[in-house]
Amino acid sequence: MKKVFSYLRSYKLSVSIALSLMVLELIVELVQPLLMAKIIDDGILQDDLSIIAVWGSVLLGLSLIAFAAGITNSFFAAHASQGVGHDLRRDLFHKVQEFTVKHFQTFSTPGLVTRMTNDVTQVQGLLFMLMRIALRAPLFIVGGIIMAFLVHPGLATYLLLSVPVLLLFLFWILTRGVVLFRNVQERHDRVNTVIRENLSGIRLIKGFNRGEYEERRFKKENQSLADQNKKALWMMEVAMPVVMLGMNIVIILILWIGAVQLNLQEAQAGELVAIINYATRILFTFSVFTFLIMNFSRGSASAARIASVLYEKTGPQHFENLSLQPIKGGVRFENVSYRYGDQSGEILKNLSFSTEENKTVGILGETGSGKTTLLNLITKLLEKSSGHIFIDGTEIDEIDDKYLRKQMSVVPQEAHLFSGSVKENIEWGKDEATTEEVIRAAKDAQIHDFIISLPDGYDTRLGQKGITFSGGQKQRLSIARALVRKPKILILDDSTSALDAHTEARLLQTLKEQACTVFIVAQKISSFREADQILLLHQGQLIGSGSHESLLQTSRYYQSVYKSQMEEDVI
Repeated sequence: MKKVFSYLRSYKLSVSIALSLMVLELIVELVQPLLMAKIIDDGILQDDLSIIAVWGSVLLGLSLIAFAAGITNSFFAAHASQGVGHDLRRDLFHKVQEFTVKHFQTFSTPGLVTRMTNDVTQVQGLLFMLMRIALRAPLFIVGGIIMAFLVHPGLATYLLLSVPVLLLFLFWILTRGVVLFRNVQERHDRVNTVIRENLSGIRLIKGFNRGEYEERRFKKENQSLADQNKKALWMMEVAMPVVMLGMNIVIILILWIGAVQLNLQEAQAGELVAIINYATRILFTFSVFTFLIMNFSRGSASAARIASVLYEKTGPQHFENLSLQPIKGGVRFENVSYRYGDQSGEILKNLSFSTEENKTVGILGETGSGKTTLLNLITKLLEKSSGHIFIDGTEIDEIDDKYLRKQMSVVPQEAHLFSGSVKENIEWGKDEATTEEVIRAAKDAQIHDFIISLPDGYDTRLGQKGITFSGGQKQRLSIARALVRKPKILILDDSTSALDAHTEARLLQTLKEQACTVFIVAQKISSFREADQILLLHQGQLIGSGSHESLLQTSRYYQSVYKSQMEEDVI
């Protein structure tokens, strides 16, 4: 909660006004029973209408002031809580932008979505309630007991004895509720995971006719969420009847003893009414407490989940004296190794190679050989475990991350398109791209002819993730987006797999004419047969390097892959 509360500093004025108005409401609420007692004892029982008129007017005026204070308090409390929600979502989103691949192994995508939506909403609700009524509730209990002692110490003693017992019970409920609602939020993550996987893989599910299986899987997680929610809510709801029973017993006891003292003239009617009024309002405050505990349990659990992301160390993104020089594209690895977290096995082992600027480098290896990891090291999405990586002779750690990536383009294995038009998707690679640059990039990516055949051409709107486009069309649009920024290093991570041989050949020829270093990961040797250099990876080690012709002469691994692919082509 400390991290979340720190965000209130930006809204000091709103918080101060809200709390001040809350205190004003509290003072009015504490004074009202005293005024009622005076009206009863000095006005009604003495048959003095002037006393009733004067103090009744004061009571009405104070009630109107409290009403106005409450309305205004709600406005400023909402402003502060919604502002904090806005800032939390902003910082969570910014933090996620700094995450590396390693961080996404710790935080699932559905979990991050839940934190930025449901968890932030819970925190907003908690902060609003704190400024609106939550702080007033404990203050009224304390103030109410003090005022009751001022009215009649004897009768107030029964309130004093009962309140601590009920508060301890509510504190126990609170500690249990925080744990239970944290479990609820975790169940939300699991339900969101199933939903996300089903929506993104709906074609595969239908293709394999696994709809019933996925419905059972969702039903299981959904039922688990419902059961956990019911358990948490039951714990919260049982508190209210217990508290009401306890306070009603206390009120009945005060009425019985008060009646006795009235007969003995040891108490006045107004005093008894005031004490009962305080007891009744404390009872209502306890009922509010149970509602607040549920909100606090939810909010504190959500705040802890949000803080876990905000406190996550992502490493400094900028250092003084980092290189901001334009790169040319030369890359050199010297004994580079990499392992994921604390895993014992290394994904890459003592990798060493170098390539000059404006060259094409093909990377071949079986699944799990470390191809994508190698590319992620070049883009600094991963940090090497040991060794050295140089860009144009400069250690990569000495180059500013963002400045380096601005001069690179990456086309991942799974083509990702954003909502918007075709043109906007290509422009995404370069904000200030002109129409001519967009068209040039589309032509280089061999997608221009297809785009102009669309009803609205470059202004054609895409469905979600480009669902109406084929795999090859998505890949070519992704490549156009990469080319429009005129990168010095272009990385294609198995991003031509859906292209036919003729289109792929024309694309590869165009890429050789680009003024950039190109890294191509592919399963087909034909995708990088004309590359200047081919790297062979096997179980994280470099087992061969050279041109297509030289590897055919020296590498048995390359020969076997080439032979098998040639046979497949013949078949």
